[in-house]
Amino acid sequence: MSELVDLSTPAVDDPGQLPPAPEKAPGRLRGALFTAVGGIGLLAALLALGNRGWVQLLAVVVAAVVLYLGAANLCRLRFGTDFDLMAWLCGAWLVLLVGAAILAPALPLPEHQDLSRAITEPTMARPNLLTDHPLGTNNFGLDLLGRVVYGARASLVVSIGAVLIALVVGGAVGIVAGYFRRVTDVVVGMVTNSLLAVPPLVLLIALATVLEPTLRNIALALSLLALPSMIRMARANTLSFAQREFVVAAKAMGASAPRVMLRELLPNVLLPLASYAMVMISVLIVAEASLSFLGLGIQAPEPSWGNMIAEGQGDEFKEHPHIVLVPGTVLFLTVYSFNLLGERARQRFDARSARM
Repeated sequence: MSELVDLSTPAVDDPGQLPPAPEKAPGRLRGALFTAVGGIGLLAALLALGNRGWVQLLAVVVAAVVLYLGAANLCRLRFGTDFDLMAWLCGAWLVLLVGAAILAPALPLPEHQDLSRAITEPTMARPNLLTDHPLGTNNFGLDLLGRVVYGARASLVVSIGAVLIALVVGGAVGIVAGYFRRVTDVVVGMVTNSLLAVPPLVLLIALATVLEPTLRNIALALSLLALPSMIRMARANTLSFAQREFVVAAKAMGASAPRVMLRELLPNVLLPLASYAMVMISVLIVAEASLSFLGLGIQAPEPSWGNMIAEGQGDEFKEHPHIVLVPGTVLFLTVYSFNLLGERARQRFDARSARM
């Protein structure tokens, strides 16, 4: 009779030596809790000290990183290793920003644009959460929090509007070019290459000098930056899906070309275009801020993140760095959030395509 062997316990060379015990979840949980609570306590203590210069700012950043690491470990223990806390934070930031931009007229914000109403307000006030100007004021006494919120309205309207224009026009043109090919594809390719041959900044400056700097005109100008890449991506995906069985079957059943493009190709091409559109929103936000910084976009005193950063040029930044840091930080967080969420959406689409 063969001897039964217990495979539940790994074998060891020394009978007196026990195998190493696996790391226990309670220990990991205590470590994550300690890190998160320590980060919260350190961050609260640093913020309560008031303004202490660059050293305190660096310490606040370190405390925020410690808090994030602890919270990320807690979330992975609670929701699984696939939980992406950074993606949720980026989504929450965009929801907060869009909500504040939509509800801006109803929010109790101090004066952000009318110079005559800000005569009695302190100028160049530094950020202080316990005052009426939590993010400080500029050199005219206008509230930076209000200007950031209303500047978000301009940046989001321009960038999202431009991407929607490029998504609709570029997606339609790309699908038509990829489906019919031949002469249509050649003509579309020539137009796309012509747009790509012009440097983006030169094109924007040329359009800005001709068009009046309104939100509509800026959105139309910025849509030309996203249009060539949208056309190319739609065409490439159309070429890929046009050879699939469901498209071939639809053609064999006598479906017309518009029906095949709308019912079969569009739903599949739209997913990668939507993920790419989120990345393009971040690119166009930076482009709009660049135009406003150069004085070719939204004109002061109407707020825009670009012209707010331009207010801190020269010696103003050395003496009052918050003039640049406040809009610059909001711009960075918004661009980073759109980029990260767009990348996560692209990864999900790639995984879905691999399973098909």
